[in-house]
Amino acid sequence: MIYSKLISSGSKKAAFALLVDPDKHTEYSIKDIACKAEKAGVDILFFGGSFVKSRIEQLLLELKRNTTIPVVLFPGNAIQFTGTADAILLLSLISGRNPEYLIGNHVIVSHALKESGMEIIPTGYILIESGITTAVQYMSNTMAIPSHKVDLVVATALAGQQLGLKAIYLEAGSGAANPIPTEVIKEVRKNIDLPLIVGGGLRSPEQVAAAVEAGANTIVVGNVIEQSPELLSQLVSATH
Repeated sequence: MIYSKLISSGSKKAAFALLVDPDKHTEYSIKDIACKAEKAGVDILFFGGSFVKSRIEQLLLELKRNTTIPVVLFPGNAIQFTGTADAILLLSLISGRNPEYLIGNHVIVSHALKESGMEIIPTGYILIESGITTAVQYMSNTMAIPSHKVDLVVATALAGQQLGLKAIYLEAGSGAANPIPTEVIKEVRKNIDLPLIVGGGLRSPEQVAAAVEAGANTIVVGNVIEQSPELLSQLVSATH
């Protein structure tokens, strides 16, 4: 089960997930990123984005053909669903109040998801203010929780656990100016028993290591690797 990778990374401090945005890849470059991910020791590949116009199915199949790393859908909306991934982070945007991202898109894909037989990981998705308006904020039409409102972030994560969600994802957003503050990660970690996924704004091994030490079970990086692919091995090592 892929969920077990989010719970425990064995001898590793945490798991490393590389976010692959299909809009930023061709069939050739998707092979290249698969090779680099294998070589660097990436644990999971998240596949998706806030706004996707690419041929998702074709690119996902090409990705799977070129790697043994599990591929997990990270869909921005219902039209990004494809049944060929290994699992899906079934995201519920619990920091916002837009019903389409709390339950609406989930209803649309419910039957297709059931028929796919893929592993489903119900995940509470919490947007944290990061210094800029990110694509996910704009596309979801929701406000991020201010990063200094630690008590509100904790209460939201705790409510997600009490609703029966299986993981909590703290998201600063793609291209975020700032990563999730370590104080926020620590307080959420102290208050929930679920796997804690942290992503957005992580650009250096030091930032990654700090997030892991604060309590992140899974680190997600994407944007910085698109700009500086040579950092991938260093970020994976810092996570592990």
